[in-house]
Amino acid sequence: MSTCCSLSGGGNAHPDRRRCPVNGREYPEVSARTVAHHIAQAWNWRQTANRYFFCDDPACDVVYFGDDGSTILKSQLRTRVGLKEGSADAPLCYCFGVGKQDFENDPAVRDFVIAQTKAGRCSCETSNPSGRCCLKDFPKPGP
Repeated sequence: MSTCCSLSGGGNAHPDRRRCPVNGREYPEVSARTVAHHIAQAWNWRQTANRYFFCDDPACDVVYFGDDGSTILKSQLRTRVGLKEGSADAPLCYCFGVGKQDFENDPAVRDFVIAQTKAGRCSCETSNPSGRCCLKDFPKPGP
């Protein structure tokens, strides 16, 4: 697989999780590069934190929060965050434009995403608002 979906996260001198200032749950770190890729009018964004974290709680309006207490809300992004949406057209895979409905209509689309990822054709670290591989976000196969 490409490095975006196989990074171990090791070697980081800082803890890689922090509590969301709104819901109090711990979430993983995400790069400022990822934040800049998804924020609306990125040219006006001023990075105030040293590190940012991604909140995937659908009930929380915060998407990114900084180690300085700053927050970036869903309404401040240009990208829809599929993990925070319940709609059928919510994005699952940002690299290849796969939505929840696409997967429901054709579960084999996941195999396509796996093949593309193995071939190194994904860009999850910037394309996905979480900064991580989307494969874990696909619904699990039913019984």
